[in-house]
Parts: sequence; C-alpha cells; structure tokens
Amino acid sequence: MDGQATCKWRGTASGVVSAPVDRVWELVSATSRLREWMPMVESCTAVAGDEGVPGYVRLVRGGLMFPQQASSSWVRERLVAMDHASRSYTYVMEDGNVGLAGSRNTISLFDYGYGGASATLVVWSFEMEPVDGANQDALLDYLRILYKSCIDTIPASACC
Repeated sequence: MDGQATCKWRGTASGVVSAPVDRVWELVSATSRLREWMPMVESCTAVAGDEGVPGYVRLVRGGLMFPQQASSSWVRERLVAMDHASRSYTYVMEDGNVGLAGSRNTISLFDYGYGGASATLVVWSFEMEPVDGANQDALLDYLRILYKSCIDTIPASACC
C-alpha cells in the first residue's frame, strides 16, 4: 500500500482578536451567529440534534465558499466535540458539494490578553483525506486564507 495515500492533509489558520475570550466564544460557538463572522455564509440551519451537543447537525449554505462550478456551496456538518471549559469544538463535514466530505475542523480559543488588554487567540485546525484531482498545497493554502478571513472578521462582531 502506498503510504502517501493514507496521509491526511492538515492545516491551521490563526489570528488574534481584540476582544475578550468569553465574548469571542459566545460568538463562534453559536450556530445562530455563524453569519456574523463567516461572511461567505448565506444561511445556517439546524438539521438534527441540539445545538452545542455532540451529534448536532447543521446545513451551511453560501456563495463562493470554495472554488467550484456550482453557483452556491453547501455543507452538512456534524458536531463531534464541544468543550465549553477549554473553549474548543470540533465538527466534521459529512456531505456537501465542495468536495471536502470527511474534513475535520477544530476551533480553539485562548485568552491572549496582556497588560490589561483583552485579546483572544483563535486557532482553526483542519484535516482531510487527500482530494482527488486537487493540488494539496493550493487547497491547504486556500483553506488557510478562507478560515483566516473568518477569524479576521470576528472583532467587529465580538466586541458589540
């Protein structure tokens, strides 16, 4: 068996948000607020389960989330872990028209304040099986840029 075929593709996007970690957590952990910090998301609806509880499934739709031929992207995501104490959650993209089914994403927040200033380090890590026909470096770079753009949108939403 070719060892290359079994390797997962992994990447991370991160950024510092000028807002208290608890406020950022309130924002990023709530499905109902996804559109506030993910500009490409047009809608996000519950499909099954209870929000914030592993097993919860949501359907995310948006325009130009990922480069593709379809005019609108969609992804069905399942929450697999939620840890309010450590401010971290993990979801898996179960299905969609973006070619990333099985992708596992974890968003983790860390108090990054110093000298009386409130700040939060946001780390968004992701891993997936190799995508047929895709260039690994190009896809991982695209996802880093996409997820970093979401992180960069957080301050305006979390501060208010």
